Amino acid sequence: MIETNIKTSLTALLEGIAQSDGGVIATEMARLDEILEKARSDLHPQLVHFLERRSYAKAVMFLGGESDIPVGICGGRAGKEPS
Repeated sequence: MIETNIKTSLTALLEGIAQSDGGVIATEMARLDEILEKARSDLHPQLVHFLERRSYAKAVMFLGGESDIPVGICGGRAGKEPS
């Protein structure tokens, strides 16, 4: 149930972003922050990571069951130049 609510909110947020609707964006970001605060211990750690970092597209991919989610800068491999 929690993941369904997250996915619904993410979908609305991404649609709000596409439409440049600041009200929807603010509402859905606040809703996602609230869900994360209340349900953190019940969520998969990777989903928590995506929500904390506001990697909303990746969170949608995760909830959709995709396994080939691109690694970002915080992943340590991609985004860093070799030493």
